[in-house]
Amino acid sequence: MPRVWDVAVNDSTQVHDARVAAQAAASAVGLTSSRTASVALVATELATNLLKHGHGGRVLIDMVPPPVPRQDGPQPSVVQIAAVDHGPGIADVTAALRDGFSTAGSLGAGLGTCRRVADDFELYSVPGRGTVALARIGPAADRRRPVGASAAAPDVRAGGVDVPLARAEHSGDAWAWVRCGDLVTLMLADGLGHGRPAAEASSAAVRAVYDSPHLSPAELLGRLDTALRGTRGAAVAVAQLKLSAGRLRFCGIGNIGARLREGDTWRPLLSRPGIVGAHRPATLPEAEFAWSADRLLVLHSDGLPSRWTPPADPAVLSADPAVTAAVIVRDVGSPLRPERDDTAVAVLAPGRPEER
Repeated sequence: MPRVWDVAVNDSTQVHDARVAAQAAASAVGLTSSRTASVALVATELATNLLKHGHGGRVLIDMVPPPVPRQDGPQPSVVQIAAVDHGPGIADVTAALRDGFSTAGSLGAGLGTCRRVADDFELYSVPGRGTVALARIGPAADRRRPVGASAAAPDVRAGGVDVPLARAEHSGDAWAWVRCGDLVTLMLADGLGHGRPAAEASSAAVRAVYDSPHLSPAELLGRLDTALRGTRGAAVAVAQLKLSAGRLRFCGIGNIGARLREGDTWRPLLSRPGIVGAHRPATLPEAEFAWSADRLLVLHSDGLPSRWTPPADPAVLSADPAVTAAVIVRDVGSPLRPERDDTAVAVLAPGRPEER
């Protein structure tokens, strides 16, 4: 089962904790020594920035699929580092990424260095509301396109964050996405309860999705129901996009939340009651929707309240999907502390116009 790391950074000693966690994630992914050094450097710089500029915050470290999937086959895991704060924010993000720029009397090389050594790096900040800095580093160092991507320009992107309850080693939530030809499938699972037994259930769901990416959402949930027998079971939602047709199909069992943005409005997508692996409904109807450049899909576990307010800022909605997910978790769960349960948010978004 993959680990997740939620590191509080409120004093200088905790910068070391973030670095150690990042090195552990790099080891788990199997990165080379040079790539591991890059991961450690980015984690150290982002954690240090939380203290210098964000008045403290959290560093979330996870092993995730890349933001752009390969056409077929397994996805190479990458290390994702998200530094999240409720601090004063950054007035000029472009300037903050330039070497030599600093508001704290430092050399001003931290964020620029992170952008250079990471495969993907994005900074989102709003003055007075805080900052999210996100970096991903994987096995390959090909900076011409995101880690794991095909040579073709991406039609769709996905990303997410996972915050374990009480900084546990394992989260009972998990998400995955995979591309099979013209089909792109996003899945989010919430294993019953929390801790290792819940993580076993959600990890089984991830493996089943990678094994059967050609199945429709309803068929995939049937396959997952078999795969999760013997575990605690899970609430699971599956969304599948057929790229050539511009159609999105959705099907879910249990209390996974889902919101589809259509232009300026948000539509809730409903799941059927039940537990995958224990009490699957006899019928699983799929809902179908149009997909276009103004769409955005958010899946989340019940670590988020059911009545949360989606972000309105166009900049965060067009950001890296993992940044969007981190902002949702930060702003809905205050102060980024899921007291209820593990919290996972996964976002499916169109490819950026400049990338297509």
